[in-house]
Amino acid sequence: MLKCATSAKEMTRRRWSGVSHAITSDTVGNASRDGYPNLTEDELAAKCPYCRKNCNCKACLRMIGVEEPQQKEISEENQISYACHIMRLLLPWLGELQKEQMEEKKLEARILGVSMDEMKLEQIKCGPAERIYCNRCRTSIFDFHRSCKHCLYDLCLICCRELRKGEIPGGEEVENVQYENRGQDYIFGKNFHSKGENRRDSLRRRIDSPTGGSKSCSLVLWSANSDGGIPCPPKEMGGCGGSDLDLKCMFPEKMHADLQERTDKVVRSDIFEKTTFSRSDQCPCFDHSGTVRNDIKTVRKAADRKGSSDNYLYCPVATGLGDDDLIHFQMHWAKGEPVVISNVLQSTSGLSWAPMVMWRALRERAKGKAEDEKIDVRVVDCLDWCEGSLKISEFFKGYKNGRSHRRPHWPEMLKLKDWPPSSTFDKRLPRHCAEFISALPFPEYTDPRSGPLNLSVKLPAGVMKPDLGPKSYIAYGFSEELGRGDSVTKLHCDVSDAVNIQTHTNEVPCETYDLCRIKKVQENMRKQDLQELRGDLNSCTELRAQPSVDGSYEAAMTSCSMESYKNSSNGLHINAPRRDATDDVKDKVSPHKSVTKSDEIRNGTRLYYQRRANRKVHQDKASDPPIPGKSDEIGTGIRRKVHQNKATDPPKPVPEKTEKDKAGGALWDIFRREDSEKLQEYLRNHASEFRHIHCNPVNKVIHPIHDQTFYLTEKHKKKLKKEYGVEPWTFEQKLGDAVLIPAGCPHQVRNLKSCTKVAMDFVSPENVGECVKLTDEFRALPSAHKAKEDKLEIKKMALYAFLDVLEFLGRHVEGSKSGDVQPNQSSDGTAEEKPKRSTRARGGSRSRT
Repeated sequence: MLKCATSAKEMTRRRWSGVSHAITSDTVGNASRDGYPNLTEDELAAKCPYCRKNCNCKACLRMIGVEEPQQKEISEENQISYACHIMRLLLPWLGELQKEQMEEKKLEARILGVSMDEMKLEQIKCGPAERIYCNRCRTSIFDFHRSCKHCLYDLCLICCRELRKGEIPGGEEVENVQYENRGQDYIFGKNFHSKGENRRDSLRRRIDSPTGGSKSCSLVLWSANSDGGIPCPPKEMGGCGGSDLDLKCMFPEKMHADLQERTDKVVRSDIFEKTTFSRSDQCPCFDHSGTVRNDIKTVRKAADRKGSSDNYLYCPVATGLGDDDLIHFQMHWAKGEPVVISNVLQSTSGLSWAPMVMWRALRERAKGKAEDEKIDVRVVDCLDWCEGSLKISEFFKGYKNGRSHRRPHWPEMLKLKDWPPSSTFDKRLPRHCAEFISALPFPEYTDPRSGPLNLSVKLPAGVMKPDLGPKSYIAYGFSEELGRGDSVTKLHCDVSDAVNIQTHTNEVPCETYDLCRIKKVQENMRKQDLQELRGDLNSCTELRAQPSVDGSYEAAMTSCSMESYKNSSNGLHINAPRRDATDDVKDKVSPHKSVTKSDEIRNGTRLYYQRRANRKVHQDKASDPPIPGKSDEIGTGIRRKVHQNKATDPPKPVPEKTEKDKAGGALWDIFRREDSEKLQEYLRNHASEFRHIHCNPVNKVIHPIHDQTFYLTEKHKKKLKKEYGVEPWTFEQKLGDAVLIPAGCPHQVRNLKSCTKVAMDFVSPENVGECVKLTDEFRALPSAHKAKEDKLEIKKMALYAFLDVLEFLGRHVEGSKSGDVQPNQSSDGTAEEKPKRSTRARGGSRSRT
């Protein structure tokens, strides 16, 4: 059995320096300064890491039976207040749900020629390991729906309404986008000559073309009856065509009437009325005139929208949060504003989030350390957005020391893909999972176990919950915006709320590239962009690179008819270590098709790990002098002397940490919900200016945000503001910062350093409406779209949450009757099993999950 190395007597008997020399073995090597950066030698001598419960040795990292983080105690008064808050916010949604279902029931009664009182719907009995999806749009079904008595084809009510309107239910189908692999030369700006039509005309035609197949063909095969009934679709569309679809339910039919009666009692009670009028609408950040108060230090200016009152974000410090801050948070959260909480890791045990420590906790040692280090992981190259495999040890070396593409020496930005898998994060990294939960700010909303305002915890026991995390995001980063190949999470929108904590950052050692070579590549890239946007470069007589005011290099065109593109470049100084090629990423593939190894070599899509000979991996930054010849910082770029990169120069020491080193690890852009439509319009109009797989221009847009194919550079953000008046909240996320993103807010992230971030989803009552709206948007996507599946099941979750708080408040309201019909009972009082989720399908038409 493994024993803790750092709990030995030497850790308490000797000073820290007494064990730091013994780094020959794996266990003792864990007791390095890198493993406990926040502890001094005296602190470690007084109390060892084992006693502090943050030991990083193998035995402790893999221990069984990790103690769960302490849950925040919620008073009875606050529990009642939170339950009333949930009920108040869910009542409008519940009213719309009941109205939708009653309209469908009236239509069914008219079709059958009976009255509403005479009609009794069949209640579907769902097993404990089953959930039902709409066979057409893939949205989860939680109550009223239509089903075929013969083949069990299920159809949701939204698809029924669309079919009656003559629309294609669930949206149109489209062909998968195929991006051509044009080789590495094309990626770095060299022209690619294709046969056939003009590149510009072809691109415009494909972007402007319809996104789906023949609408009339689908409607000829399947349409609603004249009386509003829905026939089972023909076999060509997944049904049997043998009968009409019958209206069925999953909850007891009389439940909604009973719900209304019980809800009215609670709403009319003194308890509910008291919580309604006990809140203030005045935000402490602003005075009565709407101006930010001078004495407030918990706000950060993140935008400069003229005539807007939401340019400032609420940014409290975790260590100073009190009970009153939750109400303050809710004021901003209800407006759909993101919130940034700093220093959330201060309240934890101090367990290291360094990727190597996480790897040590995960890896299996059955075959020994040497074999373990050869394990391959899936990585994504942010330059061409292709996947490949790489030895995990090599990835982490690049995380610390940097990597570059071999030929142009361009910074290589890699991202780990699904490591460790989010579904097993808590099992394979139990201590890190517990550490993350203990760091969550505002646990009333974010705690995945018992947060009273987190609707995801309201699901009954035995019902499988959606996979909400936690999930880690480990990727390289670069301080300047390169224009191509930046380490980014492209623009997207989450279906639920999310909290994202930056747990670790690493500044890659500061060495210099050959700026002349980099500048030439950037010029080629700019010429390529212009050629593909305008058809050719005949109208440009000269294209050269000139330094801009902020230290970046911009394309300056003379005698050019394209004035609007004079300052379109965002290429900045390059600042990362240069390596020699020694190791390759294997089996690099496109997300749409695989390529053989010979294809990789021929097309130049392989990744290269570059290592400088005779360079020491471990260097103490604090003890080394700065790089000679380093000039002052200008803007966000750093000018370097080109001669520093000569092969004859000796290895440069690592510089001392500067203010820039203390800067954030990731740059966030979060857009307001109300700007989503304008943002989508801008992206559709400028789609050809963006690149995606194999650096091909985007040639098809299904949904500009949900496709996750766009990242707005500084150039595009300026154009967006100029053309549409849209500007995001922009801020840097520093180590220990937790970013809370409301559902429905499009956002993108660019890593400024090598970063490890851990995120978890949650569902707040304030944003249920946005979650439902996003679910409806996802259901309209083509069936093969990656965002199509309804993983959250928000309607089922919201209904269960309402039932939970209604039952809780009912016990506190005077005059509540124990004989009321409960949600798991039928109208005659017999117990009915609640519908539960499943990992298998029921019947021939149920969807497997």
